[in-house]
Amino acid sequence: MPAKVLIQAVKRNRNRFPEDFMFQLSREEFANLKSQFVTSSWGGLRRALPYAFTEQGVAMLSSVLRSERAVRVNIAIMRAFVGLRRLLATNEVLARKLAELERRLEGHDHAIKSLFDAIRELMAPSAKPRREIGFHTVGREATHGGTTKSKRK
Repeated sequence: MPAKVLIQAVKRNRNRFPEDFMFQLSREEFANLKSQFVTSSWGGLRRALPYAFTEQGVAMLSSVLRSERAVRVNIAIMRAFVGLRRLLATNEVLARKLAELERRLEGHDHAIKSLFDAIRELMAPSAKPRREIGFHTVGREATHGGTTKSKRK
């Protein structure tokens, strides 16, 4: 498709191409663009500066133009949008699952900390002496008939 046809289609549908969809290159930008290519005849002899289209502008172009190629581009763009929406939905599901896992781990962290605190408490020496368990004999003075009396403490 000649550039002339493209520019005419854009001019006929100017309301479909706001500034964030399309803009015209400045002379400096166009000169810089031409210097990036080895072929000096690139761009031909143009009176007007060329237009540049953002991705939204290309999508709009594909809906304004009626060529077979424009139809194929429009179909490809729609498929890409559907694919992106699917990908975003997948990421949203993954993000929810990750947040749920983090919440579970936070609960486990608290439970594990409590367990370690309890173990440390059991391992720490007691501040007061423990009472001895069992029977203890009292010295020889408390014997009766040759046997020793036992007392509980």
